[in-house]
Amino acid sequence: MLRRILAALGTVIIAFLALSFLASPASADGQAIGGKLENRVDGTKVPVAGVEITVVGGGFEGSATSDAVGVWRVELPDLGTYDVTINVETLPEGVGLTEADKVTIEQVPVKPPLFGGLKTVTFPLGVSTAVTTSLWEQAAQLTVSGLEFGLLIALGALGLSIIYGTTGLVNFAHGELISFGALATWVLNAGLGLNFFIAAIGGLLLSAAFGWLNNAALWRPLRKRGTGLIAMMIVSIGLALFLRNFYQFFIGADKKSYSEYAGMAGIAFGPVSLTPTDLAIFVVAIVALAATVLVLAKTRLGKATRAVSDNPSLAAGAGINVERVITFVWIIGGALAGLGGMLLGFTQQVSFQMGFQILLLVFAAVTLGGLGTIAGAIFGSIIVGLFIQLTTLIIPTELKNVGALLVLIIILLVRPYGLLGRRERIG
Repeated sequence: MLRRILAALGTVIIAFLALSFLASPASADGQAIGGKLENRVDGTKVPVAGVEITVVGGGFEGSATSDAVGVWRVELPDLGTYDVTINVETLPEGVGLTEADKVTIEQVPVKPPLFGGLKTVTFPLGVSTAVTTSLWEQAAQLTVSGLEFGLLIALGALGLSIIYGTTGLVNFAHGELISFGALATWVLNAGLGLNFFIAAIGGLLLSAAFGWLNNAALWRPLRKRGTGLIAMMIVSIGLALFLRNFYQFFIGADKKSYSEYAGMAGIAFGPVSLTPTDLAIFVVAIVALAATVLVLAKTRLGKATRAVSDNPSLAAGAGINVERVITFVWIIGGALAGLGGMLLGFTQQVSFQMGFQILLLVFAAVTLGGLGTIAGAIFGSIIVGLFIQLTTLIIPTELKNVGALLVLIIILLVRPYGLLGRRERIG
């Protein structure tokens, strides 16, 4: 077993090193400091154009002006440290810095990153230029945002739920599967310069392969050795810590963005504004969830998965290859988690710990809906997503996750097995 684990880890490390060799720059060529200026208006980010940014350091001085979608970029001649200043006089009327003393961000380090590219600098803008919207309009916008966030949580929660349903494993490393999908897509898109659609397909395939690798290299050998579920849960915590630091070492701690489809203008649907990427997220997430439900409900492999979930020993006695079913579940779970992370990279920037940051919400959604159930995972995710967004109408944004977890506790006090109970383990 140890030999398989070492071989698998070696394969992953060699793959990352190969990608870094292909994608990392040999000099400062292609290095730049940039960012995107956005003013948050009632929960919606509005691009701020026409603002001048100056970069100074090492005898170099350059400037750029934010474009129509708020994006600015200054190419650099050398690596080193730079001071970045925003010209507040060029800000539109009514727009100002959230922190008035942060006009200059000093000593911004630009090092030779693993995959080269853009060093992002953010100037938070917090003064609204828009007319204050009504409570109804805010609630409508937040409801749509909550549904979108709930669907993203559901992709991760569904994978976690079917893995638990067939193996009994509470996998604390599932957040790293989510991060892997976003990071793999970013590497292929921004690092290797592939078209986003090609990078997305590659990221999805790599996520499915990574799910298979997790099972083949670690969980299957542990099951064969008769390792208990509590011990396996502890192993998953260790795996999560390892993978998180592994990502940070090779990718870096800076937040990153895909090289395409950033800063797109919103399309008004009555009181609701959605960007084309928001619409794409809705369509892709719903199709992926529906396809997974149909596969598990209608196909022979899906029926075998439900049988293994109900009683593995009885399923094995009936001639079902239990290990084959579990491998299938890990592939599907990895692909769903990776897809969720990939889409989450649109609504927030890509980082090495993005999966860890929403892992608690994924667990909350699965537990709220009912452990091991597909309908419960999806239903619980939608509730969590809606509650997180809508509660910002009455509580500070920083406390929105706390409110969702409080609701989880209250509901479980009334119904310990979740809203949909345990009537079905899968399907």
